Amino acid sequence: MTIAESLDDKSLKTPLSLAKSGKIAAIRESELAHSVLIVEDEPNIADALSFILQHAGFSVSVESDGARALDTISAGPVDVVVLDVMLPNRSGFDILRDLRQGGRSDLPVLMLTAKGQAQDRKTANELGVTAFMTKPFSNAEVVETVRRLAETA
Repeated sequence: MTIAESLDDKSLKTPLSLAKSGKIAAIRESELAHSVLIVEDEPNIADALSFILQHAGFSVSVESDGARALDTISAGPVDVVVLDVMLPNRSGFDILRDLRQGGRSDLPVLMLTAKGQAQDRKTANELGVTAFMTKPFSNAEVVETVRRLAETA
């Protein structure tokens, strides 16, 4: 049975049920249960991140506007956030601050930014970032970091 045929099977409603049924074995069951929100306004970067994380088996959604990011997180489910610093309408630092002050200290956040100065890293750490990475990034490093963060979610 192909994945497309499996998707038509009404008893297999989610990727997790597909994995448990043995219909798709290349994706780890633990990764299928995790949802990643990418908050990134640059379409090429958002598309690349989405592609590599979906390819690694994660459920991925993208938000390009800083002002809508918290609403998207609240609407959930979100297990890991990949957050840019420089966003339209609201910075990644502001989003991170609001998450931590709003009781979401448990939500793992990977800050992925072109702003790699020591002060930016310090600010992110003070606000409670879980992991920090600069652009350009290694695809393998992003996947491994998100995988590690998802396992703690």
